Amino acid sequence: MDKKKYTYLILILLIVASAITYGRILSNGFLNYDDDEYITENSHVQSGINPESIKWAFSAVVCNNWHPLTWLSHMLDWRLFKDHAGGHHLINLLLHIGSVLLLFLFLNRTTNNIWSAAFAAALFALHPLRVESIAWASERKDVLSMFFGLASIYAYAFYTENYKLSQYFLCLSLFALSLLAKPMLVTLPFILLLLDYWPLGRWTKELYRPVKSRGHLIRWLLWEKTPFLFLTILSSIVTLWVQNKSGSVVPVSDLSFPTRVVNAIISYFSYLGKIFWPVDLAVFYPYEHSFGFWQIMCSCFILIGITIIVIYAMKKLSFLFVGWFWYLGTLIPVIGLVQVGGQAMADRYTYLPSIGIAVILAWGIPLLFSHEDRRKKILFPAAITALAILAVLTSQQCGYWKNSITLYNHTLQVTKNNAVVHNNLAFTLFAEGRIKEAIDHYNKAISINPHDAEPYNNRGTIYEKNGQYELAINDFNKVISLRTDYIKPYNNRGNAYAKLGQYRRAIEDFNKAIVLKPDDAEVYYNRGIAYYNLGQYQRAIEDYNEAIRITPSDSETYNNRGAAYIKLGQSQRASENFNQAIKLKKDYIDAYNNRGISYFNQGEKKLGCLDVQKACELGNCTTLAVAKGKGYCR
Repeated sequence: MDKKKYTYLILILLIVASAITYGRILSNGFLNYDDDEYITENSHVQSGINPESIKWAFSAVVCNNWHPLTWLSHMLDWRLFKDHAGGHHLINLLLHIGSVLLLFLFLNRTTNNIWSAAFAAALFALHPLRVESIAWASERKDVLSMFFGLASIYAYAFYTENYKLSQYFLCLSLFALSLLAKPMLVTLPFILLLLDYWPLGRWTKELYRPVKSRGHLIRWLLWEKTPFLFLTILSSIVTLWVQNKSGSVVPVSDLSFPTRVVNAIISYFSYLGKIFWPVDLAVFYPYEHSFGFWQIMCSCFILIGITIIVIYAMKKLSFLFVGWFWYLGTLIPVIGLVQVGGQAMADRYTYLPSIGIAVILAWGIPLLFSHEDRRKKILFPAAITALAILAVLTSQQCGYWKNSITLYNHTLQVTKNNAVVHNNLAFTLFAEGRIKEAIDHYNKAISINPHDAEPYNNRGTIYEKNGQYELAINDFNKVISLRTDYIKPYNNRGNAYAKLGQYRRAIEDFNKAIVLKPDDAEVYYNRGIAYYNLGQYQRAIEDYNEAIRITPSDSETYNNRGAAYIKLGQSQRASENFNQAIKLKKDYIDAYNNRGISYFNQGEKKLGCLDVQKACELGNCTTLAVAKGKGYCR
């Protein structure tokens, strides 16, 4: 069999192996961890691709991220699959398989070593650390960015063969698309310089030229990366601005720089450990603020030792130098020196860096066997065995992502003192009506981190919905004492006061919430209800107007505004609002009842009877009974 046929065979095997390994994610559902904000509760995504949604995609900041290309891909998914989670997961998997094939094709083309290229691609494809990026629908940004990033690298290989300007711009364009999906690939200019050294050998060729010529050509290699570096700087500035604006960047006052450096060192070592021993993987690793002295020293010693060895051996073992510095360099944006969020590390952060380790193993292990016959007899079955074990572990890991409860329970089993996951699990349990279990997990989250406002707020919400208003207010008071700039507790405490009939105190809280966030439709809606209950109907209408301006698709606001117009005796305007509410929600019982009352007030008894009869068919016959008692309806 010639090399071309081997290439096709390997491509097919990589596709089949990846499809089988990750196949079970197609039956997984959405999670309540970002999937709601990205997909299931995002009206912009669900509106599909249109001028308005495209404009939103390029201006929106959600979950502390700006990635317009990712939004467009989610919009296309929703158009194709709606709320069928398996379809969204399928696209993630196809993008990952595309990245695997691009990696193999690049390594095979540039090294002419088909078997090492195949092993590196397979290791990248089947490793359990890939699961988070593929099985989590919200991580579309990860697989999409990687696909375009590796496509850019593959295009670069073609460019270095003939230096066609069209291929250079193709490479640059693909890099730009990668950054528009996720800024993880900001290190691409650095990667291209490494690839110039090995396997492309461009640096090595220039070192043997005359000094003057050598200097000119080396400057050209650096100048060649300038447009890429410009895009990197631009993307980094936008990312930092967005993350600072959204408040997701942890200030140095909360997390000192020495602590960040120590965590970065430990994380570099821990990521290596998980690459070679991929067990106890979790969706969230809590930040540890103290480490043992020997743990720090051991990590430093190993990392520095490896770095010294690869630099010493860089001429003879160029792949070792490139693979190691690929790993070190591509982790810099996410290693925690600029801390975003509360996690110490994340499996998804290894998506790009792990390629460097795969290269080291794929080209380094064969050198341990001097005899070719022994190499063939041992390496091939060993490689197949190792990949098969990884595939089994990966498939098992995919199962943990079946739903939110399964994922969070597994994470709590493999991590300690994980307040974030206790909070997330409690939120999920409450949504399923398992109130006692939810409160238990909120209590655990609070005991682990009593300075985190979120669990208090969420527990207070449960108390408020359970009618335990005093307990709810105590929790919201605690949240406000921890975070005076947080809108949710003011809005929630206002709702609790309203339930107790203390509408003026409720309005005071809603006023504070509006000062903090003047464009929150929910707060205007809630204040409108409070004004309505105080009999201040015109003020209620003004708040409903503002809520509708911000969120024009909320049927309940139209219904409530219509009710306020009825109180003011403006039945015609009331009917117009009920019409809009019913247009937005076809089975809206209250809107039919209220419109019926509005018609009765206008003397339109026939139309009124039709509406209250419709409300009765939908499940509420109270208004119909009253209408019959008054002789309006038969």
